[in-house]
Amino acid sequence: KTMTCRQLGGACDLELRGETADEVIKAQDQHLKDAVAQGDATHEAARKAMKGRWRNPIKGMGWYKDTKAAFAALPEE
Repeated sequence: KTMTCRQLGGACDLELRGETADEVIKAQDQHLKDAVAQGDATHEAARKAMKGRWRNPIKGMGWYKDTKAAFAALPEE
C-alpha cells in the first residue's frame, strides 16, 4: 500500500510504500531525516513532530492509531 509524505503529516507528495503501516511509518521517518539533513526546511516541522512522537510514545499513540487505521482503509495495490 502507498501513503504520501503529506498524508503522514509531511510537506510533500513523495509516495511511501510498504506491506504494513509500520513499514510506511519507518519510510516516512527516514525520508524526513534525509530531507532535513539535505537542508529542506519545509520538512523540519514534520521531522520535529516525528521525533516528538518517538520520544513521547503515549502522546504519539493517537497519531499512530490514526495512521494505522488510514493505512488499513487503503485499497490493496
